[in-house]
Amino acid sequence: MQKNSKRNSHPVDKESCTDRKKESQKDFVEVLPPEVTFEIFSKLDIQSLCKAAMTCKRWNQAIEKSDYLWKHHCLTRRAICQKEIDGDRGNGYSWRVTLLRNYWMSKVKYEWLSGKYSNISSPFSLPKRCICPMDADSWGEILEAEMKRKRTDS
Repeated sequence: MQKNSKRNSHPVDKESCTDRKKESQKDFVEVLPPEVTFEIFSKLDIQSLCKAAMTCKRWNQAIEKSDYLWKHHCLTRRAICQKEIDGDRGNGYSWRVTLLRNYWMSKVKYEWLSGKYSNISSPFSLPKRCICPMDADSWGEILEAEMKRKRTDS
């Protein structure tokens, strides 16, 4: 009598296993069309987009070469730093570089304009990230906003 082993009754195709393993190791950037990949990345906020770009070379290349992904975030910051962003775009900087050049300034300027630092009693009370290089016009806007707040508070 011959013993039938279930393990041996279905020969394993080693090539198809290897192919399936390779296929399962591919990520969506490699598998999906670029338009779909960019749609997925476009849903990320700035911090998440920067983190995704650091995930691997393939993601980094896909994110960094797509100016479209950075344009929306840059235009959002333009409301605060219009002169700087328009100047950078006029000088031929990409949306990504323009955003990177103006991100911290727009964040700090927005916080100053919105009154986040209105009740600071001394320079030692300021958080570390609340100062960045700004031109006289930007500081003038901040001063005007502070003066307007003081008039409405009185």
